[in-house]
Amino acid sequence: VQLQVSGGGLVQAGGSLRLSCVASGFTGRPYAMGWFRQAPGRERNFVAAVDWSATSTYYADSVKSRFTVSRDNAKNTGYLQMNSLKPEDTAVYYCAAKYGTSLSKDARTFRSWGQGTLVTVSS
Repeated sequence: VQLQVSGGGLVQAGGSLRLSCVASGFTGRPYAMGWFRQAPGRERNFVAAVDWSATSTYYADSVKSRFTVSRDNAKNTGYLQMNSLKPEDTAVYYCAAKYGTSLSKDARTFRSWGQGTLVTVSS
């Protein structure tokens, strides 16, 4: 089971970025996808999650109305569209996956993790 994350970079405040997470090795079992981030010197925090069917989503309060989580199961890919970015969104962003159809905000329930991608938002 592997997750490959891409799409990070440097953007000015107010700008947008889209992160992608390609999953492999899940052998047809349903899985939920989550996004977490870790700023320098801080704990890893939940950002957003989407269930297998993409009908249910969770968001951290800090990103609601600015970020959108989605997925395309035909491409085994999850996405995090980030708009109206703020300097406080600067962090390493991680994609994670957990088997099953239920959503979770708890990092401990996610068994598979991508390598992380750095998002830097300049003021």
